[in-house]
Amino acid sequence: MEGSRGCNLVYILCIVFAAIVSLSMAHNDKNAGTPITRPHCKKTRGGCVAYNPIDKCWRCDRHWAKNRKRLANCAKGFGHGTYGGKKGRVYVVNDSSDEHVISPKPGTLRHAVLLPEPLWIIFSADMTIRLTQELIFASDKTIDGRGFDVHVAGGAGFMLQFVHNVIIHGLHMYDIVEGSGGMIRSKHDHVGIRGRSDGDAISIFRSSQVWVDHCSFARSYDGLIDIVAASTNVTISNCHFVKHDKALLFGASDKTPEDKIIKVTLAYNHFGRGLTQRLPAVRFGFVHVVNNDYTEWHSYAIGGADGATIISQGNRFVAADGARKEVTKREIAPESVWRKWTWRSEGDLMLNGAYFRQSGNPHWAKTYKGYPLIPALPAVNVPHLTKFVGASLNCKRGVAC
Repeated sequence: MEGSRGCNLVYILCIVFAAIVSLSMAHNDKNAGTPITRPHCKKTRGGCVAYNPIDKCWRCDRHWAKNRKRLANCAKGFGHGTYGGKKGRVYVVNDSSDEHVISPKPGTLRHAVLLPEPLWIIFSADMTIRLTQELIFASDKTIDGRGFDVHVAGGAGFMLQFVHNVIIHGLHMYDIVEGSGGMIRSKHDHVGIRGRSDGDAISIFRSSQVWVDHCSFARSYDGLIDIVAASTNVTISNCHFVKHDKALLFGASDKTPEDKIIKVTLAYNHFGRGLTQRLPAVRFGFVHVVNNDYTEWHSYAIGGADGATIISQGNRFVAADGARKEVTKREIAPESVWRKWTWRSEGDLMLNGAYFRQSGNPHWAKTYKGYPLIPALPAVNVPHLTKFVGASLNCKRGVAC
């Protein structure tokens, strides 16, 4: 009993010390350009630790391979309730080929995502999939890359068009190119002519309930993720973005007012090396940017136009030397107009000269009536909240991710 009290006292003192150090760093490092760290005193199971609320929902379970569908209960933010293929069977992709876009070969990723039934799609081995044409999804699908190193690279990207309830988890997506188009199967019972694809890694078009989690993105012909044509209820979390110019576009153009219904949550992502702009760029919609780590942009981090509502809470913005220090950019609007747009920064940590030009209603939260936003944790914790971003979790059977 005495030993137990002693251990508990040490643990409590450790937590108190960590909190004091974090508060001190928040006061002293406002203009520093170095990463913020803090003592780590958290108890772990088998060496695994999960910091943010989404990861805490499913990680650190060494039986994750038997409990894969537990992931379906973990979406937060505007994509909450997205359960993907939870109600369906497990489909194993054991063939990385993609030559047959009219009659996809069983065992391939294209065959799986086109089936009309709910499916939880996993992989049998490490593989690199080069899509010969854009991969068109049916609703109620989960792509779960855990357990193997799965790359979608060197070919076309994903098209989520007129669908709902899709989870994409644990993929590396990079070097995405345009698809030439032609006769392509777009449903299990329909083949038609498709035009040339845009060259986005993931394009979400008039779709809803989409969750993209723990994916790694780099280098696409067009964007990394586009959310357009009145798509809504999307969460992008725990992802790693690098080496791209115009990364995330939410809202197609100034001539698509239907995009007013767009609602996107960006949570616990890391925007890193080689990024230039659109992290994201928003037109019309409502975007909640919470507890992300921005360590590089050259032109701007968050931009937009035409009345976009952007709520930035608890993020860390580190302006790169030689790059623009302003986080924000308004497109083609006089100040008399953009001053009415609600772009608010609340609890963000600005380092190395970074600054966020705010506008609109500072009391927006009093009139907000949408789905409850993810509560922001202190921005000094962002390096830990985003410590395990991307697809490289090294999940092995019998070992916690």
